[in-house]
Amino acid sequence: MQENYLAKWLNNELSETELSEFKKSDSYATYMKILNASKQLEAPNFDADSAYENFKNAQDTQDVKVVPLRPFKSFLRVAAAIAILLTGSYFFVNSLDESYSTQLAERTEVVLPDNSEIILNADSKVSFSEKKWDKERNVALTGEAFFKVAKGKKFTVSTEAGTVSVLGTQFNVENRADFFEVTCYEGLVSVLYNNKEQKLPAGTSFLVVNGKIMDDTAIKNGQPSWVNNESSFKSIPLKYVLAEFERQYNVKVKTENVDTNQLFTGTFSNTAIKIALESISTPSKISYKLEGENVLFYGEDTP
Repeated sequence: MQENYLAKWLNNELSETELSEFKKSDSYATYMKILNASKQLEAPNFDADSAYENFKNAQDTQDVKVVPLRPFKSFLRVAAAIAILLTGSYFFVNSLDESYSTQLAERTEVVLPDNSEIILNADSKVSFSEKKWDKERNVALTGEAFFKVAKGKKFTVSTEAGTVSVLGTQFNVENRADFFEVTCYEGLVSVLYNNKEQKLPAGTSFLVVNGKIMDDTAIKNGQPSWVNNESSFKSIPLKYVLAEFERQYNVKVKTENVDTNQLFTGTFSNTAIKIALESISTPSKISYKLEGENVLFYGEDTP
């Protein structure tokens, strides 16, 4: 890129050929991001004409070489734009959060700056500030994730439903529509829900369904079942089971003559769809029909 392209670009003086060449450069995308982040910033008001008149009046007893005003105005426009660009770049860089997300039927692992680990379940997202990590170990979560937290300062997981705090432990958090569950597998977890704190020792969980706190359930295994490609449920309304089935297989589920509020206890595979369908339909005493990416669960009396 030519050295004067940036100034000419800011001043709208690039020819079509120069603009085309500038857009192909590695710097163009970065400048555009910074400029977009700077749109809400305003440069200080500066009246070039008034400034020039004040300067001329102050020097009326001396012979002053007058610089033509038009080039000076052009310089001021470029200088102001560059100042906004640099200021915008500061806020842009310093407000960035690290973010990781998964799509339907997808899973990923994230290593945090302190070597804590996150396994992110399907259709989920976590974000955190890497620059502030040494001062504040805070992760925002939407969806479901299993955490293996390195010992150190307080570690917080923030969700729309509640906040989970630990010092160093292993736990799982699921925050979906009308469903919030925290399970402690190692150490001690503190859950803040509706301004009330709940302590969870290893092997226990905290579950809220449709705003109602459910009975605590004992945990036998050392990690959530979905980490091992299975989804397990104990006395959970069927509609949440079907929603998880959709996330794991990226399919669309419909029901006919099915009570989706009936409680389901069981496990389905996250890797074998036909086995999973049987695992859901048999204990629920319903039938199913699979066509491409669509699944219909229906009651026995359905025509």
